[in-house]
Amino acid sequence: MNIVITGASRGIGRAIAEAFAAEGHTLFLCARNKEVLEKTALEIMQSFPQCSVKFLATELSDVNNAEAFANFCIKNSIPHILINNAGSFVPGNILEETENALQEMLNSNLFSAYYLTKKIAPSMVKNATGHIINICSIAGLQAYNNGGSYGISKFAMNGFSQNLRNELKETGVKVTTVFPGAVYTDSWAGFDNTNKRIMEATDIAKMILACTKLSASAVPEEIIMRPQLGDL
Repeated sequence: MNIVITGASRGIGRAIAEAFAAEGHTLFLCARNKEVLEKTALEIMQSFPQCSVKFLATELSDVNNAEAFANFCIKNSIPHILINNAGSFVPGNILEETENALQEMLNSNLFSAYYLTKKIAPSMVKNATGHIINICSIAGLQAYNNGGSYGISKFAMNGFSQNLRNELKETGVKVTTVFPGAVYTDSWAGFDNTNKRIMEATDIAKMILACTKLSASAVPEEIIMRPQLGDL
């Protein structure tokens, strides 16, 4: 299958890419940093020679860049699975944030997925099959301290995903929203996770891979994952 993954150079995105690569799928990877993305793609191809990896570094919050990446994917073959994982985390309180904090979080955590989905989903609808997986956050379910504009953007991502699910349910295209809690990625740099207090990126990847293996008659609309001991 053809798997499109954004924010694929590290963390959850890379773990997802490796999970699908292990099964020999064709990957279309995107991230902002060209050097890191290229390094990741080469390492995946070396570790999983049974897969095929194509990649393009770009900033998807720009609609023209999103269209260019979508065309890069579609010109090779119709995507079967789109995983909108690109995003960033900046903590803060609304009354103390910079004036452009909300716009920056919306650009990173919502518009990148919104623009790319609008370009890729029509090809899935035409084929009456496909799966769109939006990586959200538990911050999109309930406000928490120091969430600020990040939390607002994740609530927006949740709303985008819910509306998309409603619009596409008659087309054969599935939509799944994933709400991870704390995951040991760059956002938790310096955190001592030797006791496995928070989840590993591979935990999220395994769940996503599993949800793509269901019959055409079933779709996990929402997947909520938290550390065993709960949120920090």
